[in-house]
Amino acid sequence: MERPSITFNRSSAVLLLVDIQPDFLPGGALPVAEGDQIIEPVSMLMEANKFCHYVATQDWHPSGHISFASSHPGRKLMETIEIDNHPQTLWPDHCIQGTPGAELHGGLPWEKVAAIIRKGIDPESDSYSGFRNNWNPAGERPHTGLAGYLRERGMEEIFICGLARDICVKWTAEDGAAAGFNVYVLWDLTRAVEPSSDDQVRQDLIASDVKIIDSAQLS
Repeated sequence: MERPSITFNRSSAVLLLVDIQPDFLPGGALPVAEGDQIIEPVSMLMEANKFCHYVATQDWHPSGHISFASSHPGRKLMETIEIDNHPQTLWPDHCIQGTPGAELHGGLPWEKVAAIIRKGIDPESDSYSGFRNNWNPAGERPHTGLAGYLRERGMEEIFICGLARDICVKWTAEDGAAAGFNVYVLWDLTRAVEPSSDDQVRQDLIASDVKIIDSAQLS
């Protein structure tokens, strides 16, 4: 069944590209299966000029980051441990500042992007969301400044694509909705680290008042 078209005010809508970087693509340090398949359709969407505003996030970790399994001798990759009373997955070293894998993917027209929010910079806390870091040792989730940037420019609706659907896209969407924006996830322009989690991700997003659509619905 054909899904209804989504109309929106181009002047107050932004396309938010989440972590489209080589380390998250097949062959990268933390590959998302089929992550490379979103590059061409995202590029086509950007070139179609359906949006006036574009913002991106970029995972940008220092060496020795607390989220890396290599920073916890004796622990295993993808193991979940507790840090400061919150769960932390131990990832492979990835998106290390200044490395090719951390750069924005060269297949997209980045000249259209007005701002790039770098996240994961604090060596003592992870940062999945484009809006807020994960919990720091003080138990806080500091803001990245993205919400203020968008409000200052009159943005009301956020359309999200990128990687990975079940982690950084999900957290960004949920935090965007919590900050008062009307948030849409372009499901076909995302891919998951764990595709088996898709049903739960959908439920969590809907519970957070995030709309799930496909890019073909954009009118």
